Amino acid sequence: MPLTVAIVGRPNVGKSTLFNRLVGRRQALVHPTPGVTRDRREGEAALLGLSFRAIDTAGLEDAGGETLAGRMQAQTARAIDEADLLLMLVDARAGVTPLDAHFADALRRSAKPVVLAANKCEGGAGAAGLVEAWRLGLGEPVPISAEHGEGLSALFDALAPHAGLPRDAVEGGADDGEGALNLAIVGRPNVGKSTLVNRLLGEERVLTGPEPGVTRDAVWVAWSWRGREIRLIDTAGLRRKARVTERLERLTAGDTHNAIRFAHVAVLLVDGVEGLEKSDLTIARQIAEEGRAMVLAVNKWDAVADRGGRIGEICDRLERSLPQLRGIPVRTLSALSGRGVERLLPTVFEIYEIWNGRVDTGPLNRWLAGTVDRHPPPIVDGRRLRLRYMTQIKTRPPTFALFASRPAAVPESYLRYLTNGLREDFGLTGVPIRIALRKGRNPYV
Repeated sequence: MPLTVAIVGRPNVGKSTLFNRLVGRRQALVHPTPGVTRDRREGEAALLGLSFRAIDTAGLEDAGGETLAGRMQAQTARAIDEADLLLMLVDARAGVTPLDAHFADALRRSAKPVVLAANKCEGGAGAAGLVEAWRLGLGEPVPISAEHGEGLSALFDALAPHAGLPRDAVEGGADDGEGALNLAIVGRPNVGKSTLVNRLLGEERVLTGPEPGVTRDAVWVAWSWRGREIRLIDTAGLRRKARVTERLERLTAGDTHNAIRFAHVAVLLVDGVEGLEKSDLTIARQIAEEGRAMVLAVNKWDAVADRGGRIGEICDRLERSLPQLRGIPVRTLSALSGRGVERLLPTVFEIYEIWNGRVDTGPLNRWLAGTVDRHPPPIVDGRRLRLRYMTQIKTRPPTFALFASRPAAVPESYLRYLTNGLREDFGLTGVPIRIALRKGRNPYV
């Protein structure tokens, strides 16, 4: 029997939006008005190869009896009884409400396993609510955006063990070093992405040719390298938006963007002969904004005349244009001849482990105290800002909550100073680092 997952939560947190995304079609009505969903709705859902039965439910409310709200709650209760797993959704932008806490208590006392997901986390807008969600006592919240399709790979990692899959086959965390790694090969058209995929696989698995745009949709290939499971994704080339005019090309570009969202690591392939172009940096910036780990692979290296000058030019431009990815690994290769390709995957797994990295709270706060002593925060309106406490709230990418006396007054330059310190002192080189500012004292005291 397939896993049955009931999506539960208070009204208007995005349950139907997530349901539609999981079942792959607009099956449930979505509207900002609370209470649009009244009957439970079922569908066959799929997430990164994991198949299960999803149940969309009416929003949990404190209602009963023969009222409409009471009958809706009875439907939701039956869905909960039928489910093998409860997926509780909270609105990270709105934060944790008393109604969230009330129903989290009820779910926690039930015999059913619960996965907690914090919705509406796109663009870091829900960082504060993501931290608050820990208070519900349902474990680590999974940050997602049902509307934009972000965070679904992390949701897969949370659901898969409950489907009977071995935990080490899905988590891919830094502790066990195992798990299926989603690896996307991305770049401009005609830089050799499909040639590299075929070289890695050792067979002509995807179509190649001298014409730009041979690959149109993202091709997922299940593969194993040295005993490690990999989902290798060959993608269509990305051009500047101003040059994308045909509807088909817009669709293929959207497919590539989705592949980046699902990836754990993205290999950005650039043409060594042409060098690092503006469109390459645009793709790299998108990878960083999505929070993915990245390796820069310079292809056609055997055709480069001044290799020392070219690699220096690429690294210098990366340092100036993408300081948020300082230390990103750069590998030179020739996908056509195979030279240098053997160094790519070890580098991919190295950056993957850093992306999964976790820093213990004790060493982190000792580091924060020393860092602040060396370079105190600025004085604002006659009072020095106080940084009270820091803790890592998630991995993939490493994300930290920083509790400050006046979060809004902490300047961006000081956050960059802290980010660079974290990167250098804890070995988090080459991956995006996020810091969510919060107001208040140490939440664990």
